[in-house]
Amino acid sequence: MRSRDGNLNFSLRLCRVVILFSSLALSASEYLISYKYVVKDATLYNETLLISKAMTKCEGTPQDEFILQNRDDKSLKKLISQNSQEFIEYIHKLGLHVDHDEKTTNLRNSYTTVLTLRTTCFKVDFNDNFATIAPLK
Repeated sequence: MRSRDGNLNFSLRLCRVVILFSSLALSASEYLISYKYVVKDATLYNETLLISKAMTKCEGTPQDEFILQNRDDKSLKKLISQNSQEFIEYIHKLGLHVDHDEKTTNLRNSYTTVLTLRTTCFKVDFNDNFATIAPLK
């Protein structure tokens, strides 16, 4: 609809802006990420990072965002593998579950420490130059 001065009506422009922003919000994907780090007797035994696309919509609001530079890549696994050290540090800051077990057998001590990020849903928004990753809580 046109107003008397020939310009488009304000509400029509507002609808276009809302549609644009909603289409941008729909481009964000949700991924399930889990991480496990096992140390036995002061030696790294195993480190596992599992990433899979969420099959159902995750509930929650995005928390502490993490931004990685993106080179027009839409694969989260590739993006994280290129920046693995930064992403692992980010996961450590989110908070990990620590399980520690010590045993003494024949006067010999041994221990196992397991750091775990339980399966968490992350919202990932890919843009041209960067990807924004945020856990949902």
